[in-house]
Amino acid sequence: MKLETVDIRQAASAADIVYEALRKAIIEGDLAEGENLRQDQIASMFNTSRIPVREALSRLEQHGLITTQRYKGAVVAGLSIEEIVEIFEFRALVEAEVIRLAVPKMDRKTLDTARRHCDEFGREPDSARWGEINRNFHYGLYEAARRPYYLQIVRASLDRIDRYLRAQLTLTDGMTRAHREHLVILDACVAGDAQRAGELTRDHVLGAGRALIAYLEEKRAKDD
Repeated sequence: MKLETVDIRQAASAADIVYEALRKAIIEGDLAEGENLRQDQIASMFNTSRIPVREALSRLEQHGLITTQRYKGAVVAGLSIEEIVEIFEFRALVEAEVIRLAVPKMDRKTLDTARRHCDEFGREPDSARWGEINRNFHYGLYEAARRPYYLQIVRASLDRIDRYLRAQLTLTDGMTRAHREHLVILDACVAGDAQRAGELTRDHVLGAGRALIAYLEEKRAKDD
């Protein structure tokens, strides 16, 4: 099992540390779909008891990142095509609205930071960093809306599909399309056109969803 671990015997927030390490490993694909998460093994890796591990696993299950199966216990959750379609439809609604609310409140610092993330995304050779930079770009724009609950929902949705998106970006031409669409979204924000920024974001999210679904359908057909 591949995890970034620390000795947390003295940590007051042991469950938080275990949760974040497992969450990161799941969304980045270090823990594969269907992989068993044994409480005793994880507790040993973090040099802690099973109590914070159990709490961390419960939180991961609440966010849909793991499921509990009879005889196997906790395993990394998979997603059906239907679930992915629903997640992207929901993301398109929420993210289009939050950026529409954000545009009038964006200042020069916000736009300059977004430009740096956009440029970094376009030239980054390490595919392992694409997901992180992509989030930084979008979150940096969304935060101007001052809607923390919206961002919480966006984050939870991205966590569910992030590992699939990473694979799609790496193995298809998704990076080129995503970078091009980031640029036009940013241009709309710079122009102060909230309506266009929302429409472009909605199209961007739905387009990414269609590309991901096509990739997964082809991959799963080959695997079968």
